[in-house]
Amino acid sequence: MKNKRRCRFSGAYALVVAILAGCGQAEPQSAPPAPQVSAATLAPTHLKLTEDLPGRVVAVRIAEIRPQVSGIVLRRQFEQGTEVRAGQPLFQINPAPFKADVDTAAAALQRAEAALARAQVQTARFESLVESDAISRQVYDDAVSQRDQAAADVAQARATLARRQLDLKFATVEAPITGRIDQALVTEGALVGSGDSNPMARIQQIDQVYVDVRQPAASLESLREALATQPSASGNGLPVAILRDNGEPYNVTGRILFSGVNVDAGTGDVLLRVVVDNPKRQLLPGMFVRARIPRANYADALTVPQQAVVRIEGKPRIWTVDAKNQAHLAAVELGELVEGRYRIRAGLHAGQKVVVEGMERLSDGAVVAVHDVKSLESAAAVSAR
Repeated sequence: MKNKRRCRFSGAYALVVAILAGCGQAEPQSAPPAPQVSAATLAPTHLKLTEDLPGRVVAVRIAEIRPQVSGIVLRRQFEQGTEVRAGQPLFQINPAPFKADVDTAAAALQRAEAALARAQVQTARFESLVESDAISRQVYDDAVSQRDQAAADVAQARATLARRQLDLKFATVEAPITGRIDQALVTEGALVGSGDSNPMARIQQIDQVYVDVRQPAASLESLREALATQPSASGNGLPVAILRDNGEPYNVTGRILFSGVNVDAGTGDVLLRVVVDNPKRQLLPGMFVRARIPRANYADALTVPQQAVVRIEGKPRIWTVDAKNQAHLAAVELGELVEGRYRIRAGLHAGQKVVVEGMERLSDGAVVAVHDVKSLESAAAVSAR
């Protein structure tokens, strides 16, 4: 009997221990911690969109130096590759034949003037005689005709002299425009003429130059919109920066001339002509440069880092955090991507908090632990790490 009681007590004791152990395992576990996210507050900022396009430098004006008279070149009167001014002598053609022509024409004019003076005296004398019927009317009329013919001969001789003097002047070939002259294409002793196919030299005006840029014609409308919204354009064309090969800008000022916009019928591209002030002659004709063309100008743009955008079924979404630290998924309409940041066209407003890191652990309505970053620029740096 005693053994049976001991077995009963032992069994009861084991049952109590098992129940107590089961109660200890049923204690509730602690809730998981809230997801940690980094968020930034949206703030409007000025956004200027540009595009760098290749272009080629072209001189504003090009003048080909050609002789207007025929003759032998005696000397060149300029240094090749230097600046020349309008009216500066460039070449001297042998003037001796033209001086002889001037002297001949001057002598012919003198002879014609003497004949006119004699005819005028004779006509005046015959005028008094015809009134007294001392000579016939026919003799007087012949004298008047000779006087008028002598006057015409004088006019012709003067015109011939002026032409010969002009030829003598053309023997000195002058610069028609101010600019930089290239190498001489003729040498001393060469025979040149007004009908030559090749010029004697070329002058290019480069204190201002053109930069010709090609781009698709579809972008022309955006350029016109940019002109309308550009505050500093003031109707003089959009300002354009000219860049070197390494991306550094030249210290020059350029603007787009919309009067110089042409569409290539073969390629459909638009030829944009940018006029650039070039006082230091840094840009030379034929150089390839890059032109930074304005595309759009937004005074109050909202931008987010590219990492903040998630795509669900191909549609862009952004996680936002409300005042209760609850996460919500917002549908947005994206604009241009500039330096790793999207412009938000619609779906968000200034002052909202946008999640930039940690969105892979979020669910709609979940409470999150927010780590604020000062700006979206620093947020982009956080997401890039």
